[in-house]
Amino acid sequence: MINRKSTITFLLVGLFVVASLFSGAVSSAQQTSKPAAPAPTPPALPPTPPPLPVEDDGVLVIDTEVVNVLFTAQDRQRRLLTNLQQGDIRLLEDGETQDIVAFARKIDLPLSLTILIDTSASQERTLPEEKDAAKSFIESVVRPTKDEVAIISFTGEATLEQGMTSNIARLRRAVDNVKFVPPSGYVGGGVVVGTPPISGGNQTTAGSTAIWDAIWVTSEEVLGPAPEGTRRAVILLTDGVNTSGLKKMKEAVDAALKAEAVIYSIGIGDNYYDGVNKGALRKISESTGGHAFFPRDEGELREAFSQIQDEMRSQYLIAYEPRNQAKDGSYRRIEVQLLNQDLARDKITLTHREGYFAKTEKKKK
Repeated sequence: MINRKSTITFLLVGLFVVASLFSGAVSSAQQTSKPAAPAPTPPALPPTPPPLPVEDDGVLVIDTEVVNVLFTAQDRQRRLLTNLQQGDIRLLEDGETQDIVAFARKIDLPLSLTILIDTSASQERTLPEEKDAAKSFIESVVRPTKDEVAIISFTGEATLEQGMTSNIARLRRAVDNVKFVPPSGYVGGGVVVGTPPISGGNQTTAGSTAIWDAIWVTSEEVLGPAPEGTRRAVILLTDGVNTSGLKKMKEAVDAALKAEAVIYSIGIGDNYYDGVNKGALRKISESTGGHAFFPRDEGELREAFSQIQDEMRSQYLIAYEPRNQAKDGSYRRIEVQLLNQDLARDKITLTHREGYFAKTEKKKK
């Protein structure tokens, strides 16, 4: 029979010996090990430089407020110059020279276009040719992966035939669907006989032309919401004779400037040349940085579309940080001037929008 007390005593003695040996080993290791050297202090890093401006789809992106200005340069034969340098020009805002932070020739900007077609009585005979030229333009210009186009017809009111899309088949169908709808009593050739019905408000609207209203609504509702970083333009086919509407020409220009849209006018009337308000079309186009064209036949009509295409692919982009950073919504006048005297003597013309509206401070909710 095993003595329990002796067994417990033996176990306690054994545990004591093991503990003593372990404690001695630890103590010996601590005495023989050297203290760890302190970690070296890492060298001071140089200060992080401020981020450089970068381009995103052709538009300068920078933390502070910048203004982008597109312009074209043409000689006396309206040939486009494609070799300008930043040192050839200077930019002024409200008469004060500005510091340019980016200058580049832009040939590949995404396009957001609206083709605005007058379908009033003055366009009855030329409308088929306008539609054919517009479809050819769409097929040659639109890149399905980058560009988008909307089709709008108008008389006294505007009709969205096709919203912004890059689908060429849809755009062709939309242009095909643009038609002249004669008002009540209309015979043809601008002659109206009979008396319109008493409740003929819609007929009166259909028989009128509200150009400025059409440009205003296009700028506000179609081009205004277009993606940032796109080249926005209106191609306006009309005789320029505004006979109705609520908006004035200045309101149409202001709306286009706020949408950063260029207006290219193609002045075309019942027999192409006569009855076109050239002064009005030149003014609204040049105020936004575009041009007005006055074709006399179908060949010149197609050439006008071709020149518009060339201009949109041969522009320069200036980006500058305005000295006046006030977000007060005020109108600022822009002027791009030639510094290169050789180009000035050659009568090189620079075309750009005449100004812009500053942003306004967002109200805190």
